[in-house]
Amino acid sequence: QVQLVESGGGLVQAGGSLRLSCAVSGRTFSSRALGWFRQAPGKEREFVAGISRTGSTTYYSDSVKGRFTISRDNAKNTVYLQMNSLKPEDTAVYYCATKPPYVSGSYGSRSEYDYWGQGTQVTVSS
Repeated sequence: QVQLVESGGGLVQAGGSLRLSCAVSGRTFSSRALGWFRQAPGKEREFVAGISRTGSTTYYSDSVKGRFTISRDNAKNTVYLQMNSLKPEDTAVYYCATKPPYVSGSYGSRSEYDYWGQGTQVTVSS
């Protein structure tokens, strides 16, 4: 069983920054690609960013490209999402998720991921 715990959410003004963290339990962290998703009220959960097992390759949705950065520390079993130039439309609950060990492929579909965290709220005021 893999458990994911997100932290770092909060309330920030537009133009500000936040750094989300996601701690992942277990010994398979380095074998798993990871992703961040978000869900705003009344909307579908959407892909935000993904990162390969080694961290050498990253993927972003068009809405956050150039503003958000995903990274990972395999020694700490942690994945991060640095969010800069935040906008009110970034307000959502943010979730981290793992892909099964040694599975690459698509990052944008929720069905590609096997474990999810409980989410952390990010609110951006205008």
